[in-house]
Amino acid sequence: MAGLAQSLIGFIEARDHALMRKVHRWRAPKWIRLWMIAATRGGDGWIWYLAGLILALFGGAEGLRTVARSGLAAGLGIGFFIFLKRAAGRRRPCTIEPHCWSTLLPPDQFSFPSGHTITAFAITLPVAQQYPDAAPGLYFLAMSIAVSRIVLGMHFLSDVIAGGILGLLLARFACALV
Repeated sequence: MAGLAQSLIGFIEARDHALMRKVHRWRAPKWIRLWMIAATRGGDGWIWYLAGLILALFGGAEGLRTVARSGLAAGLGIGFFIFLKRAAGRRRPCTIEPHCWSTLLPPDQFSFPSGHTITAFAITLPVAQQYPDAAPGLYFLAMSIAVSRIVLGMHFLSDVIAGGILGLLLARFACALV
């Protein structure tokens, strides 16, 4: 069983590193660079705090419930990603191979899982369920944040996929609980 797990991890890492090399050598057009930097900066937290404030002030009881669900999911996500990053100890792509244009510095030294992606999906799901008209824009924002973490050399694809899945699972849990 341990051999199978090692083989699977090796398979994933080989593909992660191949994609990393392609992304780190790609000179993206300026509009993509600006979009990726804006998305990753939006995922730093300020956009979620602003959305929560707006929902709390103007959303009535549904808005407060949505803020509670999103806040619980995001808070659990932060706890999980801090624990998992320390446990996994996976180096970030930007520390393995230099990026051809991104000069952003990572917030910490570990890569797995993507905290930005966990938070983006943990917050997006409860808000999108309560406000379905906003769902396409919210999921576009969450996906942009996730993709930006790969394009900017902060995370591997598997870090982002794991972060998205974990964020959605925590959001489902928070919605069932609150």
